[in-house]
Amino acid sequence: MRRRAFTASALATALASPAIAPSAIAQATWPAKPLRLVIPYPPGGPSDVSSRIVMERAAQLLGQGVLFDNKAGASGMIGAEFVKNQPVDHHTFLTTTTAMVCITRHLQPIPFDPDRDIVPVSRMTTSWGAFAVHPSVPANTVAEFVAYAKANPGKLNYGSAGLATITHLFGEMLCLEAGIRMTHVPYRGSAPATNALLAGEIQAQFDQTTLPHIKAGKLRALAMLAEVRHPDFPDVPTLQETGYGKEGGDSWFGILAPAGTSPEAIARLDTAIAEALRAPDIMAKVHNGGMRVTYLNPSDFRTQIGTESTMFGAIIKKGGIKLP
Repeated sequence: MRRRAFTASALATALASPAIAPSAIAQATWPAKPLRLVIPYPPGGPSDVSSRIVMERAAQLLGQGVLFDNKAGASGMIGAEFVKNQPVDHHTFLTTTTAMVCITRHLQPIPFDPDRDIVPVSRMTTSWGAFAVHPSVPANTVAEFVAYAKANPGKLNYGSAGLATITHLFGEMLCLEAGIRMTHVPYRGSAPATNALLAGEIQAQFDQTTLPHIKAGKLRALAMLAEVRHPDFPDVPTLQETGYGKEGGDSWFGILAPAGTSPEAIARLDTAIAEALRAPDIMAKVHNGGMRVTYLNPSDFRTQIGTESTMFGAIIKKGGIKLP
C-alpha cells in the first residue's frame, strides 16, 4: 500500500507561504464537520457494507463522524447525479463500483461524466467471485470446460444477475477469449441465478453467491475471479492462472469526490482510508463480508478505472451486448 501523508512540516510551509490561496489554508482544519458519504445502492449490499466498514474507521481517524446516505436506483446513477449537482463542500463523497464508472457508460447515456465530474479518492475492497458449474458438467478444470463447450457449441447455459452486469460480462469475456459459445440467461439478481444453477437449469455462473454452495459441495469451482487465490479455497486457481481473464476486471468498491473538491481533503481522506484498511479488525470484517482489501491510491485508482473501462467497453462491443 502506498500512503501519501499530509505532514506537519508540509502544513507549516503552506501556512508560512503568502502565495497560498485562502481556500487552501482553510483546508488545514479539514474535516471541519462530519463527512457525508452517498451510497448509490440499497442498504445491505456489498457496496454498502464495504463503505460502512471502512469509512466509519477512516472518519474516526480524521476525528469526525460520517453520515451514510443511501440514494439507490438506476444502477447507481441517481446517487451519482445527486453528488454531481451538490455545491462542493469538500466533505461530500460517493461510493463507486466497477459497474458505475466502467460498464454502464458503454451501454446507455449517463447523467455524469466519469472522467470530468468526479475525482478518484481510493479503491477500498473487491468482492470474491467464482466460476462455478453444476456437478453434472463433466469438467474439473477450465481447460476441460472449454473443451466440453467447444464439443457442444451453444448447449451450455450460464446465468447472471442481469443483462450487462459484471456477472454477465465475465461469461462473455470467457466466451470471447476461449472461442466458445454459451447461451446467456439473465436473472433478476445473483441469488435467483445461483438457485437455477443449483437446480441444474443452467450449467455455469460467474458470481460471489456461488461460494457458500461450493464450500458445501453442491457446486464445483473451476476458477476464482480474482487476482489471488481465495484463502478458503487454496486449491482453486484464479481464472488468470488458467490462461483466461488476462485483462482482469473485478467487482470492486471505492470512494470518489465531486470535481472541485480540495486536493488536500482528497489526500487526507485517502491516507485515512489506507490506514483503516491496514487494521486487522477491519481486514477481518472485510473478509467476513465476502471481500478482500485491494487498496489503490488516487492516481492508481484513476488508471485502473481507465483500463477497466476500456476493457469492458471492448467486451460489450465485441459481444454485441445492448440494453433493451
